[in-house]
Amino acid sequence: MKRVIAIAVVLLVGSTSLAWAQATPSKPIADVAKAEEARRKSVKKPAKVYTNGSLTADISRGAAPTPTTSAPAATPANASPAKPGDPAKPGESAPKGQEYWASRMNTARAQLQRTQMFADSLQSRINALLTDFTNRDDPAQRAKIEADRKAALAELEKVKKELDEQNKAITAIQDEARRAGVPAGWLRPGA
Repeated sequence: MKRVIAIAVVLLVGSTSLAWAQATPSKPIADVAKAEEARRKSVKKPAKVYTNGSLTADISRGAAPTPTTSAPAATPANASPAKPGDPAKPGESAPKGQEYWASRMNTARAQLQRTQMFADSLQSRINALLTDFTNRDDPAQRAKIEADRKAALAELEKVKKELDEQNKAITAIQDEARRAGVPAGWLRPGA
């Protein structure tokens, strides 16, 4: 019943506002057009115009960037193209080679493995404390074991957050390497 009343009130208010809007006189289109023309004439500087040349390429989709109209710099005939890992010329950033990417990824994976091992050992400790808690009859001993278990649970939550951050860091390294055009084999374990 309340729903029917609410719908009736909404319809009544809506129809009243619609009737009021139709009753008010509107401006003729010619007046609106003249006002817009005057506004456009008063604008001194045009808005920024974007062209394909002014936009940066979105390499996340894997599409090749659009070619520019300027000609590439001429390279000497005896110069070889730069390879990943070659030393950079002055004024250029050094390209990062296989050793850089492999060591960075291996370091991140080793840290993740250490943290995972610590989380597993904490979980084992929590399980042992729970078993010890259920087997004790002395309330003082049970209180001490329960306090230790709660501390271990709190530490486990911190370690789980660290694990999530380290997984995100590994994903970030992989994304960065993909954007830099690094071959996927450089990031694999044992590379």
